[in-house]
Amino acid sequence: MRQSLPFELSKDRSFFESLGDWLGDVLYDELPEKGFECRDEQIFMAYQIEQALKEKNVLFAEAGVGTGKTIAYLLPAISYARYTGRPALIACADETLIDQLVKEGGDIYKLTEHLGLTIDVRLAKSRNQYLCLKRFEETEKVVTEEWIDDIATTIPDGVYSQGSMITVDPFGVRSDYPTVSDEDWQKVNYNAIMQCSVCEMRNRCGLTLHRAHYRQSSDLIICSQDFLMEHLSTKESREREGQLPLLPEVSMIVLDEGHLLEYAAQKAMTVKVQSYTIVNLLERLMVDGVRERTLYAMEKLQDDHELFFDQLRDDVIPSEEDRKTIQKSQRLLSLGKQLIDDVEQLLEEFVFESELYMIPEYELNMAEEFLEQYEAAIRIFIAQGDAVDWLEETDGEETLVIMPRLITDVLEEKLFSKKIPIVFSSATLSVNKDFSYIAYSLGIKKYQSFSVPSPFDYEEVIIYLHEIEQKQKVAKVEQLLKDGQKTLILFKSKQAMLSFKSSLSMMARLTVAFEGDRELSAIIRDFQDGTVKTLCSYHLWEGLDLPEEALTRVIIFDLPFPPHDPLFDAKRAFAENPFEEVELPFMQLRLQQGIGRLIRTSNDYGDIHILLNEEESKLVPEFIDILPVQPK
Repeated sequence: MRQSLPFELSKDRSFFESLGDWLGDVLYDELPEKGFECRDEQIFMAYQIEQALKEKNVLFAEAGVGTGKTIAYLLPAISYARYTGRPALIACADETLIDQLVKEGGDIYKLTEHLGLTIDVRLAKSRNQYLCLKRFEETEKVVTEEWIDDIATTIPDGVYSQGSMITVDPFGVRSDYPTVSDEDWQKVNYNAIMQCSVCEMRNRCGLTLHRAHYRQSSDLIICSQDFLMEHLSTKESREREGQLPLLPEVSMIVLDEGHLLEYAAQKAMTVKVQSYTIVNLLERLMVDGVRERTLYAMEKLQDDHELFFDQLRDDVIPSEEDRKTIQKSQRLLSLGKQLIDDVEQLLEEFVFESELYMIPEYELNMAEEFLEQYEAAIRIFIAQGDAVDWLEETDGEETLVIMPRLITDVLEEKLFSKKIPIVFSSATLSVNKDFSYIAYSLGIKKYQSFSVPSPFDYEEVIIYLHEIEQKQKVAKVEQLLKDGQKTLILFKSKQAMLSFKSSLSMMARLTVAFEGDRELSAIIRDFQDGTVKTLCSYHLWEGLDLPEEALTRVIIFDLPFPPHDPLFDAKRAFAENPFEEVELPFMQLRLQQGIGRLIRTSNDYGDIHILLNEEESKLVPEFIDILPVQPK
């Protein structure tokens, strides 16, 4: 239901003039009367966004920590949504930041409480954040652990009831199961081979119910940037197949922590081929009554697929990075060509099987669609064109990942050519107020931009640079943790965090929580209420909002340079000066974000410790100017 504007419109003043007057009243008078700080930087940002809405432009809104960026974009976004009759989309850097934005006591909650606004805000989480009933039923047959029973008790009775008039409320989102580990969740959540369009449970599963729910929002839809990019990359194909796009038409887009959009775009445009998925998928089709020719074709594809992955493992260049470089041999390319022939032969046999009805229709349709995507991926892989590929572990399986090297053309066509306002909001979008790095990375030619500093003076913050040997870093951390301060430790990669975890003493580990042990939002809540004293993460360089006593120390374990993996190696190869164009800006932006986790309000205090080995110590001149205070 469309809601009324939070201010009156008159015949002699345009919407934008009235919006400007209302923003002034709220930010100069109403919120300060309720105890909010009046911040010139926040007010400036709100008016710059109002101008971008008027001109339907891309806006890089760089505002320092403590500006109040969220309220600065929420006020115009809600108003513009109601004016246009279409919701505004807020795309956060990841799923964790979505929960931060809508938590009790957050900025949306404050606007509701203090301005009397009834804000219709709904979450559109990525598909892997939802329970898949099909996968759950399969896992329930073989898993007897307590966590599977905990999930079973949350499934509404109506899901399995008979009758067309049964109504079921949305259920089954990842954050509903805080005690389930990431590893276990990956056994029951949606994954890429599940074909929802042919599933008989599709009208009763949590994913479908949530999608129908968020489509009805009149004010705000909040999703991750990954999900936004998945929507853009699948929109045309879904419409061709008679399906609704993942997201409805929106009035504007706010990219919170917008400097991460490039990585979300790259992730959404990847194609994945997993080691065991196709083997398991085909085994489910080998039922009684299937023709011998079809069985032979399935077995041949399984065998050749296993040979392909055996050779793929042999062609991988050993590395500690998550993404492993592949040195493609002629044998690997030859096996890839054979896989394409195998798939085409099997799809021909499936035409005959569909007329015999021996294989369940859902299973057969799912297999056909998956095999078509599989064949397309292998064709790209053996073509050796501009795509970037690597081997990694995804959902516990070895996975071949194939990604287009440059995403600028795709973003230009699918996002930036649309005549809707797009606001990038972050504390770190530029390097010394130069926005050319992010604009170039995303292929944005025309944009507005501004940069305002943090309103905080950082008097209560001390930054320490510790120049020590790499092998002494763990001991240094253990020494710092002895005083029991609420500490966030940031790592440049998952591998670096796990290496630290394995080296940490058992006693020190008792009060330390690690990303991945449980659902991340649940760990953050335990950290916030003091149940956990130390939180280790490789994702939380941005967006984590823990003011005052909730966080008093940040330890940056290593300088956050990008990894030496196929993805960033491709970016380096494309650059004239890789260090200046890729390495340094990435590290500087991420370092500023990490430091910003400590200072969220004017009452915040604490210390930041940056641990530097011998090589990292040489780079101090490259980042000392971006630190908010002179380090010790």
